[in-house]
Amino acid sequence: MAEQLTRKTPAPDAPLDELLIDAEADDEQVQQQAPVVPRPWLLLLGLVLVALNLRPALSSMSPVLGQVADGLGLSAAQAGLLTTLPVLCLGLFAPLAPILARRFGSERVILGILLTLALGIVVRSAFGATGVFVGSLMAGASIGIIGVLLPGIVKRDFPQHAGTLTGVYTMALCLGAAMAAGATVPLSQQLGESWAMGLGFWMIPALLAMLVWLPQARQGHGAHKVAYRVRGLWRDPLAWQVTLYMGLQSSLAYIVFGWLPSILIGRGLSPTEAGLVLSGSVIVQLISSLSAPWLATRGKDQRLAIVVVMLVTLAGLFGCLYAPISGLWGWAVLLGLGQGGTFALALTLIVLRSKDAQVAANLSSMAQGVGYTLASMGPFAVGLVHDLTGGWAAVGWIFAVLGVGAIVFGLQAGRALHVQVTREPV
Repeated sequence: MAEQLTRKTPAPDAPLDELLIDAEADDEQVQQQAPVVPRPWLLLLGLVLVALNLRPALSSMSPVLGQVADGLGLSAAQAGLLTTLPVLCLGLFAPLAPILARRFGSERVILGILLTLALGIVVRSAFGATGVFVGSLMAGASIGIIGVLLPGIVKRDFPQHAGTLTGVYTMALCLGAAMAAGATVPLSQQLGESWAMGLGFWMIPALLAMLVWLPQARQGHGAHKVAYRVRGLWRDPLAWQVTLYMGLQSSLAYIVFGWLPSILIGRGLSPTEAGLVLSGSVIVQLISSLSAPWLATRGKDQRLAIVVVMLVTLAGLFGCLYAPISGLWGWAVLLGLGQGGTFALALTLIVLRSKDAQVAANLSSMAQGVGYTLASMGPFAVGLVHDLTGGWAAVGWIFAVLGVGAIVFGLQAGRALHVQVTREPV
């Protein structure tokens, strides 16, 4: 018989992460003992290297998008699809993650999908117009599956440091995005003036991550079989609030990845300069992606933190779009601080709103599956508005709608509650 997992509200007089652990301990039927990780430093290194590979396939395309379109004879609509397709795949393939993990184990799935990611990068670079779309699809699908599994592993193996560890691998994720955004154009120039070589370079970090992750796939930490199947998540209002916050803030992030260099080129920057601004903005995310989850778990809930980082994000976006170009780097830094915090808090909410690792994995699948599908509409809308208006000024309305929506749902998702689900034996 299915057992109810009730939603509990922690008392406000202790740190939130300690209260969440205490709440789990009170329910002996739900509590799962965190497995003993034989070499936690190796697991942590593996998590960091895996996370490092979850954005280069996305952020490396935008600085060379014009060269790719010219070289392959792509139309403006087809070029816009290249910025939307990987993000759409993040959402469409995310629901496969818990199914694969239940069958093979999270660690083994991550190892296999890293190989798929590396192959997708190669296909995108080496097989012309068809390959660039097929490879983008493979890369987006791979990133979507791996990204769903990481919060569950953190919740399971580092339950007392879930917020901090989420910030650590989010920081690694931002670092990977920054490296790809800033280095792809110089790599293309150094490797025979070839955009294909610049994009294909990013298979190397994926292969390195596979080597470091191999011991985790062999050990599995007892996670190859889940204890129960989660039911009722899709009917839970809090789960939908987490999901919509994830989707709306991600939509702004992928607009930045896909279109910010083009917007800045339209304002007079060279492709190299535009790529460096995007890279610099993403590097700044390292600061807030690590600090925001830690600070947000010191208070009674995450609502104030969500509002602050989203307002900072909007200020940076509007500054990059409308403010004098002389102050661009300041607005780019502000944008990075905001977006690093918004994304890190989105992942942290998945962990904090879940009662245990199984619920976290399923909420991660829902939030990222639906959220990234929703997020893919943002880059598409920006391309459509640009084509219709012939400029970038009207894009500010898209920023405003997405940002206000993220604040509205973030205020609900940031409350110190648990999602309410039932569990059934597998």
